[in-house]
Amino acid sequence: GKNCSLLQEMDVIQKQDENCYCYVQNRTIHLQYLWSTLQIKVSSREKFQFEPISEKNNCRNSETVFEFAACAVQILWKPETCTETFLSIKQYGEDVCFKIQPFKIEPYIVRVKREMLDGKLLFLFVAGIFLFHFANSLSRSAKFFYLSGIILGVLALLVFVLLTLKRFIPRHSTFWILMSGSWMVSLYFIYCFKENIQWLWSEHKNYLLGYFLAVGITSFAICYQHGPLTTELSITLFTWALQLTAFVLIYFGVTIPQVAYAVIAVSLCSKGLCYPLGAACHIARKMKHHFKSKKLMFKYLTEEEYREQGESETIRALEELRSFCRSPDFPSWIAISKLQAPHRFAAFVLGSPHVSPAETKAHDEQFGIGSSFLEEQLFETRAQSEQDEPANSVHEEDEENENEMHTQIPFPYATELL
Repeated sequence: GKNCSLLQEMDVIQKQDENCYCYVQNRTIHLQYLWSTLQIKVSSREKFQFEPISEKNNCRNSETVFEFAACAVQILWKPETCTETFLSIKQYGEDVCFKIQPFKIEPYIVRVKREMLDGKLLFLFVAGIFLFHFANSLSRSAKFFYLSGIILGVLALLVFVLLTLKRFIPRHSTFWILMSGSWMVSLYFIYCFKENIQWLWSEHKNYLLGYFLAVGITSFAICYQHGPLTTELSITLFTWALQLTAFVLIYFGVTIPQVAYAVIAVSLCSKGLCYPLGAACHIARKMKHHFKSKKLMFKYLTEEEYREQGESETIRALEELRSFCRSPDFPSWIAISKLQAPHRFAAFVLGSPHVSPAETKAHDEQFGIGSSFLEEQLFETRAQSEQDEPANSVHEEDEENENEMHTQIPFPYATELL
C-alpha cells in the first residue's frame, strides 16, 4: 500500500530512508532497442538490503509453468545485503520493482543509465544462430561433446549426475520424474548464480574457481570414460537438444519477443527447406547431365581401317540407292530419259556391279602399282630433289669459297709486313 518512485532514464536519486522503486516499460516497439538494456546501479557506503518485489503475490494465478517457476523463485529468494548492486532490465520485458532498506542512516544513490548495445544480449543471439545452424555437425564432434559435458556438469550438476546414473534407474518413469526435479533445481541455482555473480566473484572467488575446476575435471573424466556418441539415435537426440538450447539463447538474446519468434520461425523454415532445395538441386544436376550434349571424341583411323570403312560404306550406300530406285515413289521414266545407258542402270538396280570389269582394269592400269600415274609422281619428286641438291651444293661451294678468302687474305698481308 505504499507508493513507489518511478524511475526514468538518466535519473540520479539520492535518499537515505527506506523506499521502493519501479521502472514501467514503454510498450512502443522500436527496433533500435533490439539489444538495448537499462542499467540500474544502487551504491552506498554502508550495507543495505535489496529486495525485488513481484507483482504477482499469489502463484496460483500464474497462467504458465514459467510464470509459476518465476513466482516460486521470487518467494524463495532472500533479500540481498550489500553495499553495491546492479540490475539489468530489458527494454520490452516486465515492469520491475524493488525495495531498498538501509541498515543505518546513510544516503544511497540510485543511477539509471541506458546501454544501447548490450554485448551479452548480442553474444547470446549470435551464439544461438550459430548453434542452431551447426547443431548437426557439432553433435558429431568429440571435442564439442566433451565441452558440452563440462558445461552441463558446471551449470546443472544434478542433471549431469542423473544422466551418469541412468543405467542404475530401472524404470523410465522414475528417471523422467527425477530429471524434471533436477532441471527445476538447476534452473533455480542458475538464476541465483546469475543474480549474484558479481558478489560471488568478489567475495568468494577462490571457492568459485575451485568448484569450476573440480566439477569441470570430473565431468570431462566421466565423458571421456563413456566416449563420444556413436549411435544415430543418440546423435539425433543431442542435435535436438542443441537446437532447443539455440532457441532459448535466441529468445533471451533480444529484447523484443516478437523478433525472437520471427527469427526462430525463419530458422525452422530454412532448416526445413534444406531437404526440398537439396532434392531440387539433385534433380537439376541430373537433368543437366541428361540434356547436356556429349563431347565429340575423334578417333584417327589407320590406312587399313580407312580402306575397310570406305568399302563397307560404299556397299551400304549402293544398297540404299538400289532400294530407293525400286520404290514406287522413284520417277523412273524421268531418270531413264536423262540417262545415256538405261540398260546398264537397269542392270545396276537388279544387282549388277556399278563398275564394269573393263573400267576396273583401266583404273588399275592407270592408278595401280606400275601405272603411268605413279611413275609420273615418282619422277616429279626425284626431279625436284635433284634440283634442290645443286642449289644446295652451289650454296655450300659459295660458303667454302668465302671461308677460303677469309683464310687466305691475312697471309699476303703478313708477307708484305715481313
